[in-house]
Formats: sequence, C-alpha cells, structure tokens
Amino acid sequence: MSTLRTTLSLKPGVEVFYKERRCHITHILDLSLVLVSDSETNHVEQAKIADLKPVPPAQVPQPKADISQIPDAAWQAAERKYEIIRPLLEVRGRTLKDVEARAKEYGIHATTLYKWIRKYEAQGRVTALQVNARSDKGMVKLPKEVEAIIAATVESEYLTRNPKSILRICQEIRSKCERAKLPAPHCNTVRKRIDMLSDEMRISRRRGRKAAAQQFSPIKGHFPGADYPLSVVQIDHTKMDIILVDDIHRRPIGRPWITLAIDVFSRMVAGFYVSFDPPGALATGLCIAHAILAKDKWLAKHNVVSEWPCWGLPKTIHLDNAKEFRGNMLQRACKEYGINLEWRPVARPHFGGHIERLVGTLMKEIHTLDGTTFSNTRERGDYDSEKSAAMTLSDLESWLATYIVDVYHQREHKSIGMAPIEKFREGIFGSDDKPGTGLPEKIADGDRVRLDFMPFEERTIQNYGVVIDEIHYYHDVLRRWIGETDTSNSKAKRKFMFRLDPRDISTVWFYDPEVMEYYPIPYRDTSHPPISLWEMREMQRQVKESRKEVDERAIFEAYERMREVEVEAQGKTKAARRSEQRRKSGLSASKPAVKKAAPVEIPSAAPPLPDLKPFDELDDLS
Repeated sequence: MSTLRTTLSLKPGVEVFYKERRCHITHILDLSLVLVSDSETNHVEQAKIADLKPVPPAQVPQPKADISQIPDAAWQAAERKYEIIRPLLEVRGRTLKDVEARAKEYGIHATTLYKWIRKYEAQGRVTALQVNARSDKGMVKLPKEVEAIIAATVESEYLTRNPKSILRICQEIRSKCERAKLPAPHCNTVRKRIDMLSDEMRISRRRGRKAAAQQFSPIKGHFPGADYPLSVVQIDHTKMDIILVDDIHRRPIGRPWITLAIDVFSRMVAGFYVSFDPPGALATGLCIAHAILAKDKWLAKHNVVSEWPCWGLPKTIHLDNAKEFRGNMLQRACKEYGINLEWRPVARPHFGGHIERLVGTLMKEIHTLDGTTFSNTRERGDYDSEKSAAMTLSDLESWLATYIVDVYHQREHKSIGMAPIEKFREGIFGSDDKPGTGLPEKIADGDRVRLDFMPFEERTIQNYGVVIDEIHYYHDVLRRWIGETDTSNSKAKRKFMFRLDPRDISTVWFYDPEVMEYYPIPYRDTSHPPISLWEMREMQRQVKESRKEVDERAIFEAYERMREVEVEAQGKTKAARRSEQRRKSGLSASKPAVKKAAPVEIPSAAPPLPDLKPFDELDDLS
C-alpha cells in the first residue's frame, strides 16, 4: 500500500497538479515562481508555487495514525530509526558508501537503511518508520502494569552510572511480575525495550547532561547549525508595547501578547501569533504551524498583496526554558515532523539573542503607533496611551504582516550585510562560493499540521457521548465505539483521543482509530453558545464559589449571568471589553477542514450522568 504524500517537493522534474492538470516543474524562477510543462500538451507556462498541488498517489493512501495514539514503544522504535538515518537525510549527493558506513556503525544492513530512508522521504514524518500496519496496530501487547514494571526497572537499574546486566534486569522484572501475579515478559521483549533507548539518553543518565551535550550538541558555525535557511528557528513570547481597542466600541482593552519565530540564518520572520491570552503551548503550536505552512491565504485574509515566501519544516527550533515550551505533545509533534527541539542553555543568554533583537526592532516600530505604551514610564511621559489607542487586534495583525514583508524583510540587516529576503534567497539558490539548498518542500496537508500541534484529551465514550470538563458532546460517529473496552484490560473502558481548540470548545475533533480520520463532534445540547476554555474555567470557579454542584447546566447558567454583566459593563471596564474581544477573536479563528460525518441523531433518553471529576489540565496547555 502506498503512503500518503504530505509534502510537495519543489524541484525540476517533479510532477504536480496545476489548474487541475497534470504537469511537471521544468525550472525554478524565484522563491514564489516556477515554470511548469503540461504533461499532455507540453505547453509551458509560469505558475505561482501557491497554486501547485501534489499529485495524489496511484493507490489508496495509507491513513495516518494520530501521533498521540501511538504506543510509546512503537514511537521510540520509529524515533530510533529516524535518529540513525537522520545524518544520511541531510547529506547532499548521498552515496552507497555513506549508507554502508552508517549501517556498519549500527550493525544494520545497508538495504535496511535504504528502506527506512525511502519510507521517511515518502511522507516526511517519523511515523512512516513504524512497523507495517497490522490489524492490531496501535494496541499495547503487554498489560500496562507490566510495561510500568519494565520502565521502572530499566530506569532504576540500567540507566545508572553502574548499570546491571540485561540478564539481571530481566530476572528482576520477572520476580516483580510474579509477586504481583502478572505475566512476566520474555527477556527478548525487555531487550527490545532497552534497544529503543537513544544513545543520548544513556550517556545523559550515566555520565550527566553535560557529557551528553558535549557529544550530541552541534558545535559548528557562529550560531550552532545556523548555516542555511530554516536550519535553526528561534521562538519567544513578549507582551507588546501597545494598547488595542475592541472591534465594536473602539475602546481600550489592554496589551496583547505575541509569539514570534525567526530564521536565524537569514533573519527572516518565519511566523507569529498574536492574542490577548498569556503565553502557552497553544500559542507556541500555532506559531510553529504558521511558520511551517505557506502564508498566501493568510496574507490575502489580511489584504496584504506582497509575498512572504518563508515556509517549510525547520531542522531545529530553539526555545527558551519556559514551562510552555516543554509540553510532551509539543515535543512529540515536532519529532513527528523531523524537527529537533533545543532549549536555551542556562546562563547563556546570547543563544537567544537573534529573537530578542527582532523583538526589540519590532517594539521600536510599535512605539510609533497610536496607543503605544513605549518601553517605560519615563519614555512615555505624559502621553495618554489609552486615550490614543485606535488599533484592533485584526488591525495589528495586518500592520505586522505589512511591516514584516514590505519593510523588515526588504531593508538591510546590519548583522548579515543585506536584506533578510536577499539572504534567504541566497541560501535557497546559492552564491558564487556556496551552493544553495533549493526550495524547501511544502506541506500539502495544512489542517493536519494544525491538528497535530493542538492540545488533546483522552476520554471514554458512553451511550450519551463524551464528557470533557463537564460538557457533553455527541455525534453518531461515536456510536461505533460506545462502551468499547480497553484492548489490554477487558475490565476497563477504552479511552479515545479528542483534539480541542481552547479558543472555541463548542466542537472537539474525535480521532477514529479504525479509519484514522478526524471528525468534528459538537455540543450534545446545540443550544449552548460557543465559549472558550478560559471562560469555562471562570464559570467553574463561580459555580464552586456559590457552593453549587459543578455540572453542565450550572456552568452555562453562570455563563449567561457573566455575559449579562459584561454587556452592562460595556463602556465601563477594560476587563469586560477584553473578555468580549478575546471571545470574538477565538470564535473567528479558522477551524481545521476535517472530514464531516453523517447527520447526528441524539439518543432520545440519556441515562443519569455519572459522578465525573473536573478534567485535568490539557496535556500541553500548562
């Protein structure tokens, strides 16, 4: 079965769809233009890269498993294969000698490495390196309790400065399982779990992080590894020095936050995300998705006619050590797309200097706008920022896009001696003394990228649907999985993965593990208004303070009271207007265009609701 093509290679000779015709690229003209030749008529014409689409595979594509549903053992095995072939993926003009040398280093046949390389390059995703799909794909073969014993024993007895032999570890695991009256795993199974551990982890646990960093961290270049476009992208958050107004009353509502990404090689802005919500994993994920994907439609939405030809998968994303950057889901999503995550070394602030200088440059421009707060009170003087405020959040986004593509990218950057767009172009097409990398591959499935970087929750499915944070959701597409038991424990209910956008929780996206597709699941009671996760938490707090039982009815009653107060407060307080603007911005955000299920049929009589506890924080929204 052929694999799903998720990227579009932009090289001469590659077959593409252009204006619903099968063509092939003949020449690359610029960062946004190519020449294509019609495969039937041989007619050659100029085409915008934004208008090209990948040619679908000849056979039915293999569905993509959601990365959060892949068992840890399977993920670690695929990750280990990727780490082995990664140096070969980065070699231009790779030869048989290169592959054989790498194969010898790991005791693997060169043919096996070629097979892994072909699989990865076909999809550009780490999950392509999983073992071929079987009917039991995605199921944990060992009971969870046994897996926990294996993991704990390997952690305490193998990943230490004085590791025990694998035979001793197997014996200890067997003893623990027998005492717990659990089936003991075969020693080969334990050995496979140990083989999945990366060399970096072994050295880090046995000799310390410093020793691991010295062996595995890149050390070349003025900034480690930033030698070509998208080799290193830095990301950081900051509160902007400007007060915005709401869309309706045009009155001040406060300062927004921006999450910003910069390509260190060229100093091009790779992407950004602006909102009134404090920094978190959602902002980080949306900024990364914005950086990865082509921006043509986004620019058109903001009426910006200039081009922003910066897209593609970064090799490395460099982050601060902030908590929101270390979520497990964010790390796995980056690994899935072959992105290496690195955190700024402690006490070495210059490693984040590029993004900080970009923020400084941006804030200087912001200080020229109406409503700026400047950088300090002395600089602001008697300037009334709130009285002068005039821009909405949407206005600011459009202003930022125009400034980035028409000003910042076009003027000379002192550190590189040329404009960022020229440096980026030089890195792509090469110079007299250095070859270029060529255009990066474009991600064809943008919606899947956004979903992969969204938070998620795992829940069981009951005959009344699914409950997330006291809110009930239902659609007929869930009926197939009602009451499903866990494959490794017949006494427990099976949990399923639901992706959700905290800006609008009126719909969640259910991942069907059988067809490997996402389906939108609405409120069970569709009369409820769309709300954000933050409004939800505020309503829960109000219900608890009133000493009422926290349930769906009480939550939405509190919401109605809260909205009445906000309406009365319009024109009186910034907090009320900011709350309304945050709600409006969240609900107007674009939603993934996922596959739609059949019309819903809500069961006529739902059983009494179980005693549910409020759900934990989202995996990577902490």
